[in-house]
Amino acid sequence: MANTSIHRVFLIDDEPIQNEMLKDYLSERFDYKFQLFENGEDAIKSMGEHPEIVIIDYHLSAQVPNAKNGVEVLKEIKEKYPEVHAIMVSGQDKIQVAVDSMKYGAYDYIVKGETAFARMENTLNRINQLNDAKTLHASSKKTIAFLIFAIVCILLLTVYLLLNGTKL
Repeated sequence: MANTSIHRVFLIDDEPIQNEMLKDYLSERFDYKFQLFENGEDAIKSMGEHPEIVIIDYHLSAQVPNAKNGVEVLKEIKEKYPEVHAIMVSGQDKIQVAVDSMKYGAYDYIVKGETAFARMENTLNRINQLNDAKTLHASSKKTIAFLIFAIVCILLLTVYLLLNGTKL
């Protein structure tokens, strides 16, 4: 299993079998808690559970004809939760759908097909690497701040001792 700090992933697809297959595939490879949704509206209502990744199907109207499509769901999620990594999936390989997805904040666009699950695995690995790099960067910033503080303290102590006539 991949080592990851990601805890929760939302899978949003109006095809329950597709959702289950993707969940099963990814569960074997990653230690995530998956939550499945058949429409974007329910997923949006559950965003308070703080998923770190949402995987959204472009067409979400098989069960509810007037449901929001994937791009609409993506736009709303990214507006309210910009830190969430969103991955758009679709059975169509129209370039305009991919462009719209990326324009509204999708981390990746994956066409359903033979290689979709492997591409999804690669995308999740890239997200994990990005999260690891962000964590390392934040840790480095804290270390640098501490070292600067320590140096300033040493310099101030040295100046204080020199001004008070103490020999070093």
